[in-house]
Amino acid sequence: MIRVLINGCNGKMGQEVAKSVFSNPEIEVLCGVDRIDTGDNSFPVFTSINDINLIPDVIIDFSIPEATFKILEFANEHKIPTVIATTGFTDEELKRIKEYSKNFAIFKSANMSYEINLMAKIVADLSKKLTDSDIEIVETHHNRKIDSPSGTALILADSINNALDNTMNYEYNRHEKREKRSKKEIGIHSIRGGTEVGKHSVIFFGQDESLEITHNVNSRSVFANGAVKAALFTVHKDSGFYDMSDMF
Repeated sequence: MIRVLINGCNGKMGQEVAKSVFSNPEIEVLCGVDRIDTGDNSFPVFTSINDINLIPDVIIDFSIPEATFKILEFANEHKIPTVIATTGFTDEELKRIKEYSKNFAIFKSANMSYEINLMAKIVADLSKKLTDSDIEIVETHHNRKIDSPSGTALILADSINNALDNTMNYEYNRHEKREKRSKKEIGIHSIRGGTEVGKHSVIFFGQDESLEITHNVNSRSVFANGAVKAALFTVHKDSGFYDMSDMF
C-alpha cells in the first residue's frame, strides 16, 4: 500500500485529494499538513513541518508556493517523491523546484486534468495551421482564486508558443496601450467570479471567421483524481522532473 502525505490537506483541493485516495485501493493517507488542524480528519494533521514524525512514500502538494517550499525541504531531507499541483510560482521559484528534482523525483503540473493537457496539444497543432490568426486565451475561475493568470492558461500559451518556435509575446493588459494588436502576441485574460471551478478557452480569430476550443471543469475531483494518478506514477521514479507528458 502506497502511503501519501497531503500538503494543504484542509484546503478545498486537499479535501478532494483525500476523498480520491480513500476510494483508491492502491493508496492511503498517512498524514496531512496544514496551518490549522480542524480536528475533522481521520488521519494525523501536522501544523508545522518540524513536527512531522511519519515518513510517507509520496507527497501530494495542493497549497501555496510558500508552503510548497517548506514541504520540499522535508521531501529533500528524506528523498520523498513529490507531486506539485500548486500554481502561482515565479520563474525563479520554478528554477528552484527543478534544482530540487536533481535529488528526488518531482512531478509538476499546473493542471492535473488529462483533457486540458490534450487540449494543449490540440491548440499547439492548430497554431501551426492557422498562422494568420490572432490568438486569445480566456480563463475563468471562482472568486477565491489568488493567482492570475491561471497556471493552466500559461500551459496553453506555452504550448502554442513552443509550437511557433517561441516567437510569441504574452499580453496581459491592454488598458494602458494605445496601439493596434500585434500578430506576435497571445492575449491572456482572467475572469473571476462565483464558484466557477475552471474554464479555459483558446480562440483563433481569422479573416471573417473564428475557431474556439473550450475546456470546462464541473468538479474539483477531476484534479484530485489526476494528482493521485500522478502520485502512483511518481512514487517509484528516479530523481528528475516529470510532468503530464511523461505520464501519457
